[in-house]
Amino acid sequence: MADFLVQDGQTFLFQGDSITDCGRRDAAAPLGGGYAKFVTEMVTALYPERQISYVNKGIGGNTTADLRERWDDDTIRVQPDWMSLLIGINDLHRHLFNPDPAIKVSPQQYRDNYEWLLERVTKETPAKLILLEPFYISLSSRDTSRKLVLDLLPEYIGTVHDMAAKYNALLVRMQDVYQHHLTFRDADAFCPEPVHPSHSGHLVIALEMLKALGAI
Repeated sequence: MADFLVQDGQTFLFQGDSITDCGRRDAAAPLGGGYAKFVTEMVTALYPERQISYVNKGIGGNTTADLRERWDDDTIRVQPDWMSLLIGINDLHRHLFNPDPAIKVSPQQYRDNYEWLLERVTKETPAKLILLEPFYISLSSRDTSRKLVLDLLPEYIGTVHDMAAKYNALLVRMQDVYQHHLTFRDADAFCPEPVHPSHSGHLVIALEMLKALGAI
């Protein structure tokens, strides 16, 4: 437990889309009811002596393009010591299924946006990074829209891996973790549909983050 990387007095920023948001702008304010809340509660239980400030800036429906629009206000201004980033499934969905070219985010656009975000945060804040793979909780192998997502997802995940290596970030392999879990249990144990985890699905994310941060 002594290897927990987040130090006393530091600020931890959770950034991303609806999976991070999880009601933090509504009834579950200010941290939401998902993995961000679970991480903070477990850290508080394990390390009561560490006074860590937590900020959740996830917004439902966001893509990397949306993050670019609000990066000054919702990331740079926070000046976090740590930032986690979980983003990508909306980018992929819009690329595959939205006919409006103005809001599509291709794999290359995702890569360009993702790098822009990390380049700025590493140059303009003291933040260390923990990057989470976008995930899709399904094993579909039939010719369905779910299979289309699963077939394209590795391109978006590949960007996260490359950026983690380039920016010396911690990497959380959520797609691999969920696929492993699905060999033992039905997807409904973690997610009522492939994108938005249930309580137990968020606990899986929180536990993987804590492992990556050396907290457990």
